[in-house]
Amino acid sequence: MKRVLWIIPLVLVIAASCAGYGSSPGVGYPPGAGSAVYQGDQQYPSGPQRYGQDEDMSYVYDRLSPYGDWVNYSPYGYVWVPRHMGYRWRPYSEGHWVWTDYGWTWIADEEWGDIPFHYGRWGMDNDIGWYWVPGADWGPAWVTWRSNDQYMGWAPLPPGVQFGAGINFSSQAFDIPLTFWIFIQGSHFQDRDVNPYVLPYERNTTIVNYTTIHNNIYIQNNRIINEGIPPDQVRRMTGRDVPKYAVQNAPQPGRTRIVGQEVQIFRPAIRQNEAARPKAYLNKDQARQELAPAKVFEPRPQQPVKEQVSAVRKRQAEEKALVDKTQAQELKNMQNQRAAEQAQARDAASKAKVQQEYQAKQAELQKQHQAEKQQLTQRHNQDTSQVKKAAAQPTKNKPPKKEKPTPPAKKK
Repeated sequence: MKRVLWIIPLVLVIAASCAGYGSSPGVGYPPGAGSAVYQGDQQYPSGPQRYGQDEDMSYVYDRLSPYGDWVNYSPYGYVWVPRHMGYRWRPYSEGHWVWTDYGWTWIADEEWGDIPFHYGRWGMDNDIGWYWVPGADWGPAWVTWRSNDQYMGWAPLPPGVQFGAGINFSSQAFDIPLTFWIFIQGSHFQDRDVNPYVLPYERNTTIVNYTTIHNNIYIQNNRIINEGIPPDQVRRMTGRDVPKYAVQNAPQPGRTRIVGQEVQIFRPAIRQNEAARPKAYLNKDQARQELAPAKVFEPRPQQPVKEQVSAVRKRQAEEKALVDKTQAQELKNMQNQRAAEQAQARDAASKAKVQQEYQAKQAELQKQHQAEKQQLTQRHNQDTSQVKKAAAQPTKNKPPKKEKPTPPAKKK
């Protein structure tokens, strides 16, 4: 398939990689991302779907407390930050995709994944890392998509992106921060574990600029459908059939199970409850102090620190190998495209013109690839330093400090 590779100037790559995420909501979103940033009280419209047992927000607070910390985080109220997620963890990165009667459905490896990956939205804070903003509407996966004939990618929808009856999702003008995107080579899209193939986000600027976005979440027959990348494209890129599963309610919370042709997932009908509060939570200053290491490395009390440091270094080596492999494939694809266009050229002058154009494109791409490698090396050095520092300190296992159960401040 003929594809056009858009090459952006090196200065844009460096600028994008240097733009840090601020400690306040919305900082770190590209200019013009107003509709993706919180604009008043966070509300997700109550959808037409009613699934399993009725629960309110108190259940959500209690369910997730053993696996993370609740933080009073203005302007969203109480948000949840997962603990012990390992090196450079990202939402929707540990698990796999299946095609169901609700579209592409995320099957998480995390024990708590039945709630945060199917309700609410994910955000990023430079101090505390990834945080989850609760919501009441169930979906197969709250992500948007990108793809071309080499890559498939997805990104969690940030706080403030609305969806529901009467809302045209595909027409919403929202921007996804570059580091939200998860890209893998398309041939691995149906693998049981996509995490080993997730590209480091230093590659995202290049890939975003020559992939097509798919914003096709919609309601059909009272169901929220996330169609994402067409199954025919997945079938073509993976060389495998795309089986279709039926989503069924699981009676108990826990990891989603695939039994025969069914996906059994716990999906309660969650009611909003303004009076509900976490039993314990951190204020933002406490969260900055106690949760910041989770962005890169957080020691697990049940594992020797030496093993955890080794795991970080292994993951860094895997990231470097993925960068080398995918960059080489991009150059090869460009060469193949040049050869195909030269073969169609009618005369020597046309062939020479094609050759000249592709020499310039290749030089720009190689320059961009070199910048990506430099950025990756710089980040790895910084991360290694932070890992060593964390490993030299005793692991903190103290519970969150209790705050008075007063409602969080809200914008008016």
